[in-house]
Amino acid sequence: MELTRRALAGLALLLLPAGCGRAADDAMLHPHSGFVQVPGGRVWYEVAGEGSGAPVILIHGGPGGRSCRLATLKALGSERPVIRYDQLGTGRSDRPADTTLWRLPRFVEEIDSIRAHLRLEQVHLYGHSWGGTVALEYGLTRPASGVLSFTLSAPLVSTPVWIADADTLRMELPPGLQRILRDHEAAGTIDSPAYLAATDSFYVRFMSRRQPPVTPAACRGVSGNNTVYRYMWGPTEFNATGTLRSYDRIDRLGELTVPVLFLAGEFDEARPATVRGFAARVPGARFELIRGAGHAFPVDEPERTVAVVGAFLREVDSAAGRR
Repeated sequence: MELTRRALAGLALLLLPAGCGRAADDAMLHPHSGFVQVPGGRVWYEVAGEGSGAPVILIHGGPGGRSCRLATLKALGSERPVIRYDQLGTGRSDRPADTTLWRLPRFVEEIDSIRAHLRLEQVHLYGHSWGGTVALEYGLTRPASGVLSFTLSAPLVSTPVWIADADTLRMELPPGLQRILRDHEAAGTIDSPAYLAATDSFYVRFMSRRQPPVTPAACRGVSGNNTVYRYMWGPTEFNATGTLRSYDRIDRLGELTVPVLFLAGEFDEARPATVRGFAARVPGARFELIRGAGHAFPVDEPERTVAVVGAFLREVDSAAGRR
């Protein structure tokens, strides 16, 4: 069933008129929201903005996160359609209990389904954190798919490297908090209040620098799915026990052949030095630092994020003869 849907999605894209960077029917890109069928259920999406630039699809973090955390990037809509969606299992999308659906290739196929539904031949892809993983995998498995650029925003490129970075950042915590984390991990009591409090101390430093954390208005009444997060990743940002625990695409970064922008926050758990190193592996890629922010910079520093991403997308559109 999944292969059939994927083949149909690919056929739909191939049938689009050549050179049409928008949709064959621009009515599909007027601001609206709805649902689209993907392998395993329906996902909710929203189209915002009506600019003439090539559309950008926003891929949220998690797994089990919510696209509302990227709603600040709707400001890009002054120049182009901005499409965000909740991945299957979270947000406003269907929530099947079938764990066989929580596989990276199936999340990649969601993009095919959305593009076919909206009739998008050429797009930009922006992926934050785990969303960067989905975007990267899309680029590696569909090298001639009409993607004009990738923005890999504090991306998970390698779980072993992510955990090594987390271990380095944990050393910046006060010794007492480090001891609490170590002791409860060794004892298997990571649900204890003391461990959870120490985990929050890590998040305050490297996730959201704004305290209390900002909750976008678009997130009110919209929940994530911690079950998917634990199944695919693990119990905390620095403890990978799920299906992604061996994920690593560092050696394949050089296969990306379209413009790539890497982003990281100044105090990001995706350490800037590491993300800069990823950029160095991609011919022609660039790296931008979002100062004063942690991992949640699309929420904490939206104006700076929009400015950097917007300039990059305009440059790519111009080089492609779109503006």
